[in-house]
Amino acid sequence: MAGTILNLSCAAGDAVVSGQELLLMESMKMEIPVMVPSDGTVLDILVAAGDAVVEGQDLASFEV
Repeated sequence: MAGTILNLSCAAGDAVVSGQELLLMESMKMEIPVMVPSDGTVLDILVAAGDAVVEGQDLASFEV
C-alpha cells in the first residue's frame, strides 16, 4: 500500500518480537501500523519519517 511514514518505533540493532510495531504509516488518511513479521534483530531501517513509500517497497531488513 502506498503512503507516508509517520514515525519509526524501532531502530537498527533493536531486538524485536513478532507482532511488535515497526513503524506507523499514513495512507488514505488512515494511520496503519506496520508490524514486525518474526522474532529477530533489526539490521537496518530503510525509510525515515516523512518518506513516501509505494506498495512492495522494502521498509527494513531483519536477522532471524
